[in-house]
Amino acid sequence: MLCDPQGRDIRHHGRADREAVRRARGSEPERKAKQDVSVQSTIHIGGEWRGAASGATRAILDPADATPFAVIAEGGAEDADAAIAAARRAFDEGPWPRTPVAERAALLRRVADLLVRDRERIGLLESRDAGKTVEEGRVDVDCVADAFRYFADLVIGEGPGRVVDAGSEEIHSVVVHEPVGVCSMITPWNYPLLQASWKIAPALAAGNTFVVKPSEITPLTTVVLVELLLEAGLPPGVANIVTGPGASVGARLADHPDVDLVSFTGGLVSGTKVAQAAAAGVKKVALELGGKNPNVVFADACATEDGFDTAVDQALNAAFIHSGQVCSAGARLIVEESVRERFVAELARRAEKIRLGRGTEDGVECGPLVSEQQREKTESYVASALAEGAVLRCGGKRPEPSDVRPATGYFYEPTVLDQCHREMRVVREETFGPILTVETFRTEDEAVALANDTEYGLAGAVWTTDAGRARRVAGRLRHGTVWINDFHPYLPQAEWGGFGKSGVGRELGPAGLAEYRETKHIYQNLAPKPVRWFAG
Repeated sequence: MLCDPQGRDIRHHGRADREAVRRARGSEPERKAKQDVSVQSTIHIGGEWRGAASGATRAILDPADATPFAVIAEGGAEDADAAIAAARRAFDEGPWPRTPVAERAALLRRVADLLVRDRERIGLLESRDAGKTVEEGRVDVDCVADAFRYFADLVIGEGPGRVVDAGSEEIHSVVVHEPVGVCSMITPWNYPLLQASWKIAPALAAGNTFVVKPSEITPLTTVVLVELLLEAGLPPGVANIVTGPGASVGARLADHPDVDLVSFTGGLVSGTKVAQAAAAGVKKVALELGGKNPNVVFADACATEDGFDTAVDQALNAAFIHSGQVCSAGARLIVEESVRERFVAELARRAEKIRLGRGTEDGVECGPLVSEQQREKTESYVASALAEGAVLRCGGKRPEPSDVRPATGYFYEPTVLDQCHREMRVVREETFGPILTVETFRTEDEAVALANDTEYGLAGAVWTTDAGRARRVAGRLRHGTVWINDFHPYLPQAEWGGFGKSGVGRELGPAGLAEYRETKHIYQNLAPKPVRWFAG
């Protein structure tokens, strides 16, 4: 999930290259936000920034030092109702659904240009809000700009509809696509800007209006994205945002009768509740609910020193980027038994050297967890794994205060747990923290069985130099994305989503646009005449 503006995976840059990129990017001037994120008016409804109807606010904490640095409006069901009403009016009466495709595409490209202009400011804000490194924040901005450009190009390249041959010159039959209507969007805390864009860009390209609810933990860059949409010229009421908790705002966005589609990215428990709420109104639903993703390493991938080094390096990236708080994290290492000990020993050695700290500091490779709750959850998983027989190879605790700066942040050491098995809770459940479990196999069939032995099915990877084996295993893995000799990259033009309890529907690619459309068949008789079915 990490790419630079040219589509290169930043994990493939060496440290010197990354430092050069960081210095070049850091020279860009920081721009003052148009909407000051430290104030309370973070709800936008029908063209107006406002506070919560109740007057409630919430402090946003910097996870690097656990101190508040912004105050947002804490919206509720009343604010959600108002936002949905504004989106409904804008769809039923406003110009956006009837705006020519070329104009909609042009606006999406303007948004991409504004993201490039404000890249440094937004990247820094994403780093501070979510705890990731500033380099990751900047890359997220680049990927968001790419998504807006992709969907602009996709809709502009479409024809007026698919002509259907009815078998008669007197019949004109065409299948067209229309916007679904008012869309509710509920986004997660780990990639707040990126996940919002995966919903907003295709929704706008298709001609919809929307209400977005970012996570109450990391809402700030979504507020900025709405600002940029307005600056680009989006009509009032098309884009609405309500900052607030899922229990009130999210629930209302899911069950409101004037909402036509609900798109949710988050955990399985919350996603199930969203689906149940939406089912009563028979709404369209798109759900991305995470994964428990296998990273399968065959011994032949480690036969050379370069191959071994690459596989170990990629296993670190798969598990520990953004402190493991990634839906597609390769948290399950499944390695062939003959190379297990050497592989795990080197993996643990390198994991111990990962430099933790505030994401904006030079040299920091991994930031904190997003909250104290998330750190405690990580500790619970490690404790249960050790109680069930896992062997701790490294990590497994909070860093010493002298080893990390600031010492008050929500940091947790990258952790490798060896000799794990499928019955362990840490292997079955999505941990969303810096935890890597190790399982072993002897045969190809056993490797595939282990990789598929999960309720989820979002992503997975296979490492091998055998091209035939690579194709066989990739074909047998029941996961929505399968990487061969790589981990994490995605393309905006390729669909993203999962099998099983990883959710329903797809984001990105043509199918990601189709989620925000209704398909209509228009049948025209050019020479109507009586049917004479009834004698009359």
